[in-house]
Amino acid sequence: MTTLRFRDDFKQFLLFVRRPSLTRRVPRSLSVTGWLGDWWPNIRLPRLLAWAATLWALNILVLGPLVLAVFELSGATHRISVHNLPWLQALLWAPVVEEMLFRFGLRRPLLALGLVPLMMVVLLNGLAWWASSLLALSVLTVWWLSARTHTPSANGYRWLRRYRTVFPWVLHLSVLAFAALHIKNYVFDEMAWWMMVVLVAPQWVTGLVLSWIRVQRGIGAAMLVHGLFNAGPLSVAWLALQLLGDLG
Repeated sequence: MTTLRFRDDFKQFLLFVRRPSLTRRVPRSLSVTGWLGDWWPNIRLPRLLAWAATLWALNILVLGPLVLAVFELSGATHRISVHNLPWLQALLWAPVVEEMLFRFGLRRPLLALGLVPLMMVVLLNGLAWWASSLLALSVLTVWWLSARTHTPSANGYRWLRRYRTVFPWVLHLSVLAFAALHIKNYVFDEMAWWMMVVLVAPQWVTGLVLSWIRVQRGIGAAMLVHGLFNAGPLSVAWLALQLLGDLG
């Protein structure tokens, strides 16, 4: 099967942003299909690294200087301490919870009706043992329901046709909600609305890319890219701390 070059993949992403569609335009490179294919990452390591590198470049080289300027102008501080890096939360918990909350339902809208409220509870309660148990139970339930989902009924097809017409709105609203969530990463007394928009611009762009990957390659691929993307800033912070410690 022909595999798209990354530049062609990126062009498809740009077309998706302009005209969001549920149509899959990326050929599947794996033999796993059905509900399991949605979870088994349909993305090879070189393409996984390419998308993560693209997000790092966009966030650091393009949006980074603008965000840093607004960050200093606003007087805000970041909640994450470089001396207590949240590895588990950033690499595992956040990719699973946030992808299930904001992007799983893009292709499974009916399941999302029950899943989104549960993920909101998990998100608001963090790594509490009972919230983590609820997360695990929710994922297992989604697997069980997905494995038993068969051909939709006539009413189901009519519903899905209506969903396709509003899908662009659903997509962009989910991306905006994902970006807005990350304003909680900052501590500030008062800030102009446009400063908030700039501060979460990297998450907005990241949300668009992850939505494209979720629709085209499955929820498992979106979780992998999300986790790898989060690993970049944490690794830089950790290396900086090690370097400063050696210099000290």
